[in-house]
Amino acid sequence: MTMKHIFSISALLLASSSLSLAANIPVPKAPDINASSYILMDHDTGKVVAESNVDETKDPASITKLMTAYVVYAALERGDISLDDDVLISEKAWRAIGSRMFVEVNKRVNLDLLLQGLIVQSGNDASIALAEHIAGDEASFADLMNHTAQQLGLQNTHFMNATGLTDPEHYTTARDIALLASAIVRDFPEEYKRYAQKQFTYNGIKQYNRNKLLWRDATVDGLKTGHTEAAKYCLASSAIRENMRLISVVLGAPSKEARATQSQSLLNYGFRFYKTNTLYTAGQQLIEKRVRFGVDKQVSLGVAEDILVTTARSHYKNIKPSIELATEIIAPITKGQVLGAVRIQLGDEILAEHPLVALQDIAEGSWWQKLMDRFSGMIE
Repeated sequence: MTMKHIFSISALLLASSSLSLAANIPVPKAPDINASSYILMDHDTGKVVAESNVDETKDPASITKLMTAYVVYAALERGDISLDDDVLISEKAWRAIGSRMFVEVNKRVNLDLLLQGLIVQSGNDASIALAEHIAGDEASFADLMNHTAQQLGLQNTHFMNATGLTDPEHYTTARDIALLASAIVRDFPEEYKRYAQKQFTYNGIKQYNRNKLLWRDATVDGLKTGHTEAAKYCLASSAIRENMRLISVVLGAPSKEARATQSQSLLNYGFRFYKTNTLYTAGQQLIEKRVRFGVDKQVSLGVAEDILVTTARSHYKNIKPSIELATEIIAPITKGQVLGAVRIQLGDEILAEHPLVALQDIAEGSWWQKLMDRFSGMIE
């Protein structure tokens, strides 16, 4: 279908939430972050608000366990495993170095408890036990991790293990971690709630979640820390304020305190100066257009899913929505049929582009209706 006609959409359709005094505040540069790379991204739109070296490969340390958990969640969803499974602890899992849940060799541990040990305690032993339960051994599980990374579009990521222990072929980027974190929130919202858990006791040993922001900021509800000598101190965090969720990733910070304070600075900056607005909702009529050769003469057009955009608060008023539409719309038409496109621009930047679809069915008209349409088209 050739798209030829372009229509502006009335600014009155834009969400009115931006019309506040805050919209007049200029946008300062992002905070200075002492880390090898970082990113601040909106979860719903994917808009990157602040960044540095986002596609430079880094050692992710225990942030690796975000992918370990994602693969476990996917297996649970498929029904391959169950939270009620009792998982046999191998000697390899028991001997795991680094952070541990302190499981015992040859004992069986409930899978739900292992997930808590993985997420809250960052247990390498729990990671290996889960990997072996799902894939037989850790190397095979790493294959599943890499396959999942490809499916999620993580273009600069490769895993060699389920724990994050240093390996020259084990790497990812700040951007890929942000995309992975966003995928966990989107694909497994119930499981994501685990990342807000502040402490977990197993085998009589209480351990605290290493994400300090869970104590400092009530809007932060996840995700994961990491530390090795090679990776330094890392933190992927997420917070939600006023229905806007931001994801921050800081890699290679010099200390535990630095990764927390710098992540907090990024989140505060993003929420203060940026806003995610819903411009149009699914099923909302954006325009009504003439239909030829149908039982009805007009079709309502809208979008099949909500359109959200993230902009600086002071830039929102400059958004320019437009519709690109076919020269002719001819019946029969099926509800959901793509008949054009909605484009949202801010200057030369395209913020969003979505299909414009029919909001109702329109059947083909009778021979008489089609004849009259043909005649009227000749004299228009």
